[in-house]
Amino acid sequence: MFLAENLPCPFHTRVWQEARTIHDAGATVSIICPTAPGFEARYEVIDGIHIHRHPLPFEARRAAGFLLEYSAAMFWQFSLAWRVFLGRGFDVIHAANPPDLLFLIAGFFKLLFGRKFIYDQHDINPELYEAKFGRRDLFHRLLLRCERLSFRLADISIATNESYRQIALDRGGRNPDEVFVVRSGPDLDRLRPRPENAEWKQGRPFGVGYVGVMGYQEGLHHLLAAIDYLVHEQGREDIQFLCIGDGPERRRLIDQARERGIEDFVSFPGRLPDEDMVAALCAADICVNPDDANEMNDKSTMLKIMEYMALGKPVVQFELTEGRVSAQDAALYAAPNDPVDLAAKIVDLLADPDARRRLGERGRIRVETELAWNFEAPKLLSAYAALWAE
Repeated sequence: MFLAENLPCPFHTRVWQEARTIHDAGATVSIICPTAPGFEARYEVIDGIHIHRHPLPFEARRAAGFLLEYSAAMFWQFSLAWRVFLGRGFDVIHAANPPDLLFLIAGFFKLLFGRKFIYDQHDINPELYEAKFGRRDLFHRLLLRCERLSFRLADISIATNESYRQIALDRGGRNPDEVFVVRSGPDLDRLRPRPENAEWKQGRPFGVGYVGVMGYQEGLHHLLAAIDYLVHEQGREDIQFLCIGDGPERRRLIDQARERGIEDFVSFPGRLPDEDMVAALCAADICVNPDDANEMNDKSTMLKIMEYMALGKPVVQFELTEGRVSAQDAALYAAPNDPVDLAAKIVDLLADPDARRRLGERGRIRVETELAWNFEAPKLLSAYAALWAE
């Protein structure tokens, strides 16, 4: 049984890929996750996977708000876990953070009923908190404590990259043979190139695409500053930007675009179905990843980078450790948190179609030969096998 609090399935790409992999290996799989627009059904079965969804009254934007959000989420997740346990049952709880409170549910069923617990660390929450709120206080210390408890209670832990694995060893006190690296990787069937939808360019010659969650740490304020510079300082009115996705900052970003006078050059359509999202990105000349340069993003693997690469798109992003590990020579790298340099790298690529083609081909080949989910699925199955190795 998978626990996921921050996104619904199947929209939650990593959890959905993991669930399908375990289901295809012969297991009965249940997922507990929140509802969201487009995912309102409280229970449904998709591809043989049982999905139980619960309401999430709001998404916190302030530190104190997380207490309310997570309290409500824990109530629903624990209630639905009981329903699954008394119904079809489960042998393993696979908890995908955030939050790092899911150990409370997993620990309950482990200690009382002997169920296995996998802690799948998708985010390093102490660093995420610091990135969002700019401080280390009581909440930061609580997050560190919850992270340690999650590691200690887990039978094994899963890390999304080597940076996270080192955290599991150093901060979590895990033994090396109890930590499995399973990277997030794109599904090539889902992200195959398809006919372009160039309408979103609004008649402009060039297009730049973004897809992802819209929180402060995703750095879209840097992208807006870069667009502002291009339009008002460089006089570039030939580029249309498309920012696909949703999150707590989306409305604020729309307001900022209007205040900067660039609303005609950037669109915020919200979440799009896969077909529409991929068609829009296929029409983009460049894709961009403006993640804020901070400790959390420096150590985190961003799936959107590899999704761009899977579609054969050149990438412009800030210089971050794991971002370079993913993209290597399929991207241009701007100075961290420098919107003017970000704009310059975008302009450089738009002026060089051969470079765009070359970087796009490198990215697609790297995904096809190294980074796609089919290379990570066996690692996930090895982690599950280790639960009963003895």
